[in-house]
Amino acid sequence: MYLFYCDETNLDPKQADFFVYGGIAIPSEKAKELHNRIEDIRNKAKFKKTDLFKFNPCPEGVSRDAFNEAKEDTIKAAVEYGCVLIVSIILHKIGHDTDAARRNEINRVAYHFDCFLNRPRTHGLVLIDRFTDKQIDGHLKEKFSVGVKGLPYSRTKRLDNIIGFHYSAIGQSHFSSLIDIIIGSLRFSVNAHSRGQSEKIGTAKMLLKLIEPLFHRDTCNNKVHQISLNFSPNIIKIDKYREQYESLKKFFEESGIIAGQEITDERQY
Repeated sequence: MYLFYCDETNLDPKQADFFVYGGIAIPSEKAKELHNRIEDIRNKAKFKKTDLFKFNPCPEGVSRDAFNEAKEDTIKAAVEYGCVLIVSIILHKIGHDTDAARRNEINRVAYHFDCFLNRPRTHGLVLIDRFTDKQIDGHLKEKFSVGVKGLPYSRTKRLDNIIGFHYSAIGQSHFSSLIDIIIGSLRFSVNAHSRGQSEKIGTAKMLLKLIEPLFHRDTCNNKVHQISLNFSPNIIKIDKYREQYESLKKFFEESGIIAGQEITDERQY
């Protein structure tokens, strides 16, 4: 069984070009060991018990060096314990409404998590970071009872490997901290590239190399499978938008994250 903790970033199109939604799949048999490791990491950095552990900000009383080391050690622990990252990235100019884009990407990431669970032939729980959206409760009920809609080969697809959709929040689990740190690292890197922040590119590449082992790969060519790294939507008709995706994909490749998905304006099936 896997626990799938989800989070989002880059909600404001004024602050970022791409909206990012993703989750970290944690093997349940490793969950207690990973929990204990993150607890040890917090103690080493001298976090107070009530301090929130996020990508930012650094808690009061914790040195910046200790904070950065704690984040790096947490990502490395996720790699060590066999966690898998599943992410979807969409250009704000395509996604338009943020709440609708978030629901759509929850839809996509949940479907990809279900596809991933077919590989070890197991099941999983989805834990969504709590946020304000009047439609989200009904949306999650539909994901559980009906599944996803609008796939190319069928009108609906039941997510048979997912046995529940629930909420979580930062401070309620160390795994909420884990996904916040990973998605925050991805946000920093995506924004450094897409916003031309040259002074941040070195740090961005370092962060990408840290999270690179978390992506699920095809065994035949070592490319990151689309269920693990997805550029949304699958078909991008407008040239200037497609160029932005292609540029981001190439930037990821420089840090060893070679996406298997083709950026295209044509249907591939």
